[in-house]
Amino acid sequence: MNIRTDILLRAYISFGIMVVIAIAVLYKMFTIQLVQGEKWVAMADSLSTRYVDIEPARGNIYSVDGSLLATSVPEYDIRMDLFAPGIAADDVFYSKVDSLAKALSSFFGDKSSAQYTRLLRSARTQRNRYFLIKRDVSYQSMKKMRTFPIFNLGIMKGGMIAEQKNKRILPFKTLAERTIGYKNEHVQPVGLEGAYANYIDGEGGKRLVQRIAGGVWMPVNPDMDVAPVDGADIISTIDIGMQDVAQRALENQLIKSNADNGCVILMEVATGEIRAVANYTRVSEGVYQEKFNYAIAQSAEPGSTFKLASYLVAIEDGKIDTGTMVDTEDGTYRIAGKTVRDSHHGGYGQISVKRAFEVSSNTAITKLIYTHYKDNPGEFTKHLRRLHLNEKLGLQFPGEGNPLIKTPDSKSWSKLSLTQMSYGYELLMTPLQMLTFYNAVANDGKMIAPLFVREIRRLGNTIEKYQARVIDESIASASTIKKLQEMLEGTVEHGTGGVVKNSLFGVAGKTGTAQMADGAAGYRGNVKYQASFAGYFPANNPKYSMIVVIQNPRNGYYAATVAGPVFNEIAQRVYAGDISMYQSYNSFKSADNNIQPATKKGSKEAISRLYTQFGLRNSSFNEGVSEDKDIEVGRVPDLIGMGLKDALHVLGNAGFKVSVNGKGKVVNQSLAAGEQLAKNLLISIELK
Repeated sequence: MNIRTDILLRAYISFGIMVVIAIAVLYKMFTIQLVQGEKWVAMADSLSTRYVDIEPARGNIYSVDGSLLATSVPEYDIRMDLFAPGIAADDVFYSKVDSLAKALSSFFGDKSSAQYTRLLRSARTQRNRYFLIKRDVSYQSMKKMRTFPIFNLGIMKGGMIAEQKNKRILPFKTLAERTIGYKNEHVQPVGLEGAYANYIDGEGGKRLVQRIAGGVWMPVNPDMDVAPVDGADIISTIDIGMQDVAQRALENQLIKSNADNGCVILMEVATGEIRAVANYTRVSEGVYQEKFNYAIAQSAEPGSTFKLASYLVAIEDGKIDTGTMVDTEDGTYRIAGKTVRDSHHGGYGQISVKRAFEVSSNTAITKLIYTHYKDNPGEFTKHLRRLHLNEKLGLQFPGEGNPLIKTPDSKSWSKLSLTQMSYGYELLMTPLQMLTFYNAVANDGKMIAPLFVREIRRLGNTIEKYQARVIDESIASASTIKKLQEMLEGTVEHGTGGVVKNSLFGVAGKTGTAQMADGAAGYRGNVKYQASFAGYFPANNPKYSMIVVIQNPRNGYYAATVAGPVFNEIAQRVYAGDISMYQSYNSFKSADNNIQPATKKGSKEAISRLYTQFGLRNSSFNEGVSEDKDIEVGRVPDLIGMGLKDALHVLGNAGFKVSVNGKGKVVNQSLAAGEQLAKNLLISIELK
């Protein structure tokens, strides 16, 4: 083969290889563009753009009186596109950047205008289209920033990017904190926030974002592509005023008694609506915080407050009556190797069942229950279970503790179990479960489940309404319930509950002082006590029931001196704020009532409105009642008989200055009524 042929052969081979490669490349291009085109386009889009979720504003939680317990407020991260259309030209940006920096410095006060200028110029140099200016900016601040130089060019042109997020706040801080609860990622939901998350959460929105230099994702459009739907609102049964009273009273007593923890629950008798629930845990000396919901979650031995259930069973079964006599002997009762003792040394001797309940005699109840049920203890425990004391209440949010009512078939049943259970040991109940039982007695035997949420609203429209769920229409006969009510009233009037007795309204209730088991050491370990008080008021027409439980008080442990004062303070404050419980008010409402209470002289319109509200006749008022139209500038008004507020109002409108001495009604004035004098003269008034 000559040189020419060899060169041609090599050229042909090279050309052929190039043709084959070209055909392969063309085939691959054809395959990518036409056969696999949609796949690669979608992949390219996913790498450069994507949709991100936008968090909706969670619904509000309101108290029963309309106060805001929990709400979401928008906060914004403010960023800036340094090459937005309105400032793309260097001369426009650099002519305005100093003004923007000055506005930011003046508004936030965290950096000087020179510092802001350097940051903005540096971001411009780095071609940053997603520069962070400020985090956690309020809505009002964000609106103000839109008026700053450059930003006021418009949403698209000025480059301001406001990314919204929602912050959950509690306007009343720690009030009802555990009941309101929370919902956090990776944490088990708590309270109303967790239980009603499906309503409160709302529906998330969508926003298209694009990846830019540096791997940062920036919104493509200034507005959201799919707007979020805000959550629904929860109307709770909590009364913010009562909640405040309950928390203050409980916290003060916990500090005073130096206790480990405590809780209080206030329930409306007829509806089962929870008006207040407070829980406090000792975190350091004299400092208590809401850490755990003892009211609904902690199952414990209730102690003597449970005696009400034992007496109900025995009376309803016909074993005893309130007049049945029982011998408490010397205050001790020996049973199955254990000695049951009364807190009153020496015992009470022969007393009636009613009196035994009033003085909370342990020997009396254990002797009565053992005597009548020792041969058939199952009869006693079955009746307790018929009272639903072994059942959960089925609350509107999770976390309820498990109750326990033993039976003779229980593995831990012993010779002592029957008598121990009779006065609140070897069984478990939460404070709310115990209160529900007391509430049933106050409610003439009708047991209803506690209610924490009244309704759910969206955009002001009710989408779900809740009412009391009846657990049992009647837990006992009317006669038995009446006897129990009299026993509870007697406990306050003549027994251990005297600390809550007052002259304004009747209270019915029961004290409970129980020794707490110390883990594996039982009752032989470190001695701790639980003090409780459960009851209702007003006794003759119950409207509210309440329970107070305080654990391990170190400065005294008897329920009457530890839990009783909390009950008493809350009851009196609630009574003072609820006019519907006033007997005198109800008598005023009578159409035939001709009594006209003493009225200070003042605005006829105001007094007339007050009389109408109380259903009183308002045909005549104190002589000389004034109205604004009767006040003449410069003429001395007749102030005799007025209260200070009305006197100041009248004198101010008449153009006079005033000096005041005393309190009550005006009995003397330095200038005679009716005189025409110059304005701004000083009038001295004496009140008595």
